[in-house]
Amino acid sequence: VQLQASGGGLVQAGGSLRLSCAASGNFQRYTMGWFRQAPGKEREFVAAIIRSGSNTFYGDSVKGRFAISRDNAKKTVYLQMNNLKPDDTAIYYCAAPGRAYIYPHDKEDLYNNWGQGTLVTVSS
Repeated sequence: VQLQASGGGLVQAGGSLRLSCAASGNFQRYTMGWFRQAPGKEREFVAAIIRSGSNTFYGDSVKGRFAISRDNAKKTVYLQMNNLKPDDTAIYYCAAPGRAYIYPHDKEDLYNNWGQGTLVTVSS
């Protein structure tokens, strides 16, 4: 699976952005995840969605503000980000695991296909 993330940009605190990740290959077979890496920090889990889209998972810092979704027909996964905060500033990466079923969904080591990242900057 090859991945191409887009949709990042500069937004004021309290604003919204929607990230997209276009995939090639057998997209519909895989759980898809979003991770982010802020300057000087380790990469952290943001959200994941299983193949069917019926179950989603979120990191504690984004619960209630971010929503992950997918369109298997378009081979695209989305991350809707609302009520953005300066602490959300980071490069956001979409990722796919190396096998169809993974657990837990927030374990970075299970993802071995990564997009190039898209920068989100939230100003205060």
